[in-house]
Amino acid sequence: MINKIKEIYLKYEELWNYLVVGGLTTLVSIVVYVLATATVLDVNNPLELQAANIIEWIAGVLFAYFTNRRFVFKSKNDNRIKEFVSFSSSRVLTLLMDMVIKGVMVNIMGIHHYIALATSMVAVTISNYFLSKFLVFKKK
Repeated sequence: MINKIKEIYLKYEELWNYLVVGGLTTLVSIVVYVLATATVLDVNNPLELQAANIIEWIAGVLFAYFTNRRFVFKSKNDNRIKEFVSFSSSRVLTLLMDMVIKGVMVNIMGIHHYIALATSMVAVTISNYFLSKFLVFKKK
């Protein structure tokens, strides 16, 4: 049984590691978002909602870059600055997607911001995996 689990893990190691790192990144993002919206930012104000998104995004990108680089994609790229810029740039695309999803769901559709947060995180996580795998940390 243990050998079978190990075999499945090794076969899909990158994906399993991404799910764990993605889960931790999501946790970091949620904690930052909740702290920001529960203390100083009003989610009913469209500008403050987007400010919360940006603060959450910065925390998530910083955490995700280092953990994805090391544990998921095991990058050996010596040019970390170029790699980080590429990673951050790809995350800008999903930040914009996140802002649109939350903005529409909260400010137009009247959906609770935590539901919008969860919906957006699923779409963003999937998009981030493919962008990271095929654009940022692609194997040479």
